[in-house]
Amino acid sequence: MAGRILTVYAESPLAGPRPDVSNHTAPEHPWALRDLDHHDRGGDRPLEGEPLSDKGSGVTRGYPVSPTPCTKAGTVNEPVIDTATAHSARVWNHWLGGKDNYPADREVGDHIREIFPGIVTAARADRAFLVRVVTHLVREAGVRQFLDIGTGLPTANNTHEVAQALAPESRVVYVDNDPLVLSHARALLTSVPEGTTHYVDADMHEPEKVLAAAREHLDFTRPIGLTIMGTLGHIADDATARSLVRAYVDALPSGSHFAANDSTNTSAEVVEAAEHWNANSAAPMHLRSPERIEEFFDGMELLEPGVVSVSRWRPDTTDAGVPEHVDQYGGLARKP
Repeated sequence: MAGRILTVYAESPLAGPRPDVSNHTAPEHPWALRDLDHHDRGGDRPLEGEPLSDKGSGVTRGYPVSPTPCTKAGTVNEPVIDTATAHSARVWNHWLGGKDNYPADREVGDHIREIFPGIVTAARADRAFLVRVVTHLVREAGVRQFLDIGTGLPTANNTHEVAQALAPESRVVYVDNDPLVLSHARALLTSVPEGTTHYVDADMHEPEKVLAAAREHLDFTRPIGLTIMGTLGHIADDATARSLVRAYVDALPSGSHFAANDSTNTSAEVVEAAEHWNANSAAPMHLRSPERIEEFFDGMELLEPGVVSVSRWRPDTTDAGVPEHVDQYGGLARKP
């Protein structure tokens, strides 16, 4: 998986013109949402109890669980995967047609989709938001370093792929401690020759450890793009979540940016879906209002249009009309 990135595209309502990654030229809409079932993965679903292949596709951001031993970044011990309990990353993988999931994941996922049919649209909008954020930071803000906390399973349009297609010299550090992510870490550790990509096995609740590891690969005297996508919703207490965000933002130099998004309590359907998920998962989801999510950006310069449904955060100009609302809200802010 080392070396240049092989990019496979599928037609999608969200897709724009395809980029020429071979020479790193970037058209107006540099990234299309790719068919997640084509993310360099062959074969059928893994057998019950087997480790997931490092070539698997996934569709979501980080979901913190107990740490799994890892000898060092890029050298991963095979974790033991619990296949009897639904896991959020695998459920989202199932919703988008991936193969890295098990019967427990599919059962819960199918029930939630019955309650909340818009979940697949929300998942795609979540990924499209990340793509637009990274594209803005590289093109408009000149950011060339990224700290992606709560990485989740590798999927189409990972942070390093988007950034390095636009600026090959970009450096990216991924942080997660999920056993599933550890089993896929080698798929994340790909980079064009001009840039770097590193994986850190660490818990986001230990910012000193995370930041110490990130400093080995990023220059903290130059602006950094910090992303925490779909992860803060697994922290029940608002004060704890805000404190963690502040610990990371305070460590960044002036001119850095912070982006976050999470599911919101903005419809009865998503509230019911979250209740079902929490009754069947070991990693509960705590929905917040858009106003509570906006508090994560306190003390920073929140970029327009503020904290909004992620589908409506600077949508591509080719989109016809106002994009469909999804119950995922996010924003991007600059540290003064």
